[in-house]
Order: sequence, then structure tokens, then C-alpha cells
Amino acid sequence: MPAEFYFYLVAGAIAGGLVTGLAGFGTALFALGFWLQVMPPVQAVAVVLLIAVVGCIQGLWVVKKSVNRPRLVRFCGPAILGVPVGLAVLQALDASILKLVIAGFLLLYGGYFLLRKELPRFERRTPITDATIGFLGGVLGGAAGLAGVLPTMWVALHPWPKEEQRALLQPFNALIMSIAAVLLALNGAYTRETLYFAMLAMPVAILSTQAGIFLYRKLGDDQFRMLLIGLLLVSGGALLAQELLAAVRP
Repeated sequence: MPAEFYFYLVAGAIAGGLVTGLAGFGTALFALGFWLQVMPPVQAVAVVLLIAVVGCIQGLWVVKKSVNRPRLVRFCGPAILGVPVGLAVLQALDASILKLVIAGFLLLYGGYFLLRKELPRFERRTPITDATIGFLGGVLGGAAGLAGVLPTMWVALHPWPKEEQRALLQPFNALIMSIAAVLLALNGAYTRETLYFAMLAMPVAILSTQAGIFLYRKLGDDQFRMLLIGLLLVSGGALLAQELLAAVRP
């Protein structure tokens, strides 16, 4: 493999691990922007799922006392049904489309959190919407490792402190990513080469996740929010610009 490949592999592991430790989600959003430059979609998603599972498990102990089990079940039950649907979608995606999807979600996320204070707040229970969001999260988890995208946006509209939000999102992500990884393995996605790439990225991602957890503990709610917004907008804008330039380049 050329040196450029290993640069993208390590850069993706650092970006994905750091944001997972910091926010409890986002491994795929940040890592795939790098890995799709040098890997086909199925292989890139297979690697990111393994990294995401390990990253989420590292952070579970941080939120174990804040877990609301009935709430978690409302999201996770339907999500499990959505994972096979997402894996079927993954087989039909090419790298350019997936990169544009990732860039779009990064920008959507950043803009969403920037405007979140102006959005409505949901004080009451919303079980049907929770289940629907969970199912769609499962679909996105299987298709691109993006299980936490919609649940994070939905949870942010509730008046829960960041510990409760993370206590839902981190176990949700860990479960859905694990199921997606197992199903991909049964489909033969984890070749010797793919496992080699995952093992190279894993130590870097683990160290980056620990750095992200350290930052999470040091930041206040407003600092946490602004850092997350900045990361999302800059990363999404850069990836979108890169893809648009590649499309018009002769």
C-alpha cells in the first residue's frame, strides 16, 4: 500500500476516535470522510463499524449510572429491525454517493446544533416517534455506520442533560454497530485485508477516544456544543468541496 493510504487510515482513526470520545457518536461521520478516499464503501464501513463498537464500549462506563432502560429499549428494539435494511442499501452505494451523504449529514448536524436553541422542545413522552427514529437509525447504521445521526438530533430536542443524552446514544450506537458488524461478517465482508486495516486503525482510535473522553469531562455544556458544531461544519464543508471539485475536474 502507498504511504498516502496509511495517512488516510490513521487520519480517519484519529478523527473518528476523538469525536466518539468527545460526543459519544460520530465515528463514521468523521472517519469515513478519510477512508472512502482509499477504500470501497463496504470495506470502509466494515472497518468503521469495528472501530465504532470499540469506541462506544470504552465510553459506556462513563454513562452507566445515567442509563434509562425503558427509554433505551424504545429506541433499540425498532433499530435492530432496521439494520438488515441498511446493509442491503450499502451493497448498492458507490463511494462518491456515500461521501456526499456523509458531507450532507455533517453540514446538517452542524447547522442543526447551531440553531437548536430556536427549535421546539419536547417535554412529554413520544414513544411512537422514538421507535420511528430508532428504526431509521438502524437503517443508517447498517448502510453507513451512521446509527446515531437521527437519534442524536431527536434527543437534542428533549430537556435532558448531556449525561442522559449520552446514556441513550452510547449504548444505542454500541448495540446497532455490533449487530451490523456481525451481519457484515456473515456476508463475508471481513476479509484478511479488511481485518488488517482495522487492526492498524484500532490502537490509534482507542487513544483518540480516550483523549476525547478527557475533553468531554473538561468542557462545559456551551463549550461542548460549540466545539461539536465547529467540527461538524468544517469537516462537512471540506468533504463536500472536495467531492464537488472532483466532479468538475476533467
